[in-house]
Amino acid sequence: MMLLRGARTPRPRWLPTLGPGARVHPRPRTPSPQILCVQLCGNLKYYQSHLYSTVVPPNEVTVNYRHGLPLITLTLPSRKERCQFVVKPMSSTVGSFLQDLQNEDKGVKTAAIFAADGSEISASTLMDILLMNDFKLVINKITYDVQCPKKEKLSMEHATEMDNVKSLVHRLFTALHLEEFQKKREHHLLERIDHLKGQLQPLEQIKAGIEARSEAKTSGLLWTGLALLSVQGGALAWLTWWVYSWDIMEPVTYFITFANSMVFFAYFIVTRQDYTYSAVKKRQFLHFFHKKSKKEHFDVVQYNKLKEDLAKATESLKQVRHSLCLRMQGEEVNEKN
Repeated sequence: MMLLRGARTPRPRWLPTLGPGARVHPRPRTPSPQILCVQLCGNLKYYQSHLYSTVVPPNEVTVNYRHGLPLITLTLPSRKERCQFVVKPMSSTVGSFLQDLQNEDKGVKTAAIFAADGSEISASTLMDILLMNDFKLVINKITYDVQCPKKEKLSMEHATEMDNVKSLVHRLFTALHLEEFQKKREHHLLERIDHLKGQLQPLEQIKAGIEARSEAKTSGLLWTGLALLSVQGGALAWLTWWVYSWDIMEPVTYFITFANSMVFFAYFIVTRQDYTYSAVKKRQFLHFFHKKSKKEHFDVVQYNKLKEDLAKATESLKQVRHSLCLRMQGEEVNEKN
């Protein structure tokens, strides 16, 4: 019989024989592997959010750092969407962050930031200082506890170097954006001045009418006083030369003069002012002015406040324009050189 190349003949397997007195031991069987089958019911995303710890709850506010800049992630109350806000620590403030939040979602009616002890943080606080510690973000009366990641402590030399870099960046930003900032401030001051003038215009008309009537009454009172003094002098002269003699009228005139002195002294005690004609006129004018203001419902306090605000805005506008003028003159000198 011919065999093919590569084929092998099967080897015979001999069965073991049992000797006398030998016992048969059953061969242990290897246990077969068991498989536990688990069937998930319901939404798979629900189980994933519980199995993995990296999933962030939908209402949590997180702070992370990306490319060296803080990244605040929160859920907008109106759209129920997660939104990320990139913060510039050296230039952004708490007020600018809250304003960006309200601009992004019009449903944010109120927004504020409080420290861990419950004290409110001012709007002028830099975000770099805020992110040093944990804080509370309150949006529409809902409080979110925000935990900020701890930064590694810098060495003294590194901290000094970082402070120098921050100061240099701040000076460069001020130098590059000073003119733009001053122009925006000038535009804002002009709008404010126009608004204040518009509020003052109707009040000025009412005030002019009240002043005219008060001035007329004050002048009439002064002319009345002059007429009374003229009558008094004429009466004394008539009594002295036509009715009685000077010997009789001399003590009368003395007591009249003494009575006038008592009236002037009483005026000083009541008003704490010297009895001068200008002071008397001004006081009487103010008395008539305030009396007529109450009748015509003219708010003197509001008028004075608007006048003070207008004066401050005008003074600030002069300073801004003076700074712009000096800056333009400096640029012209540099161009000539």
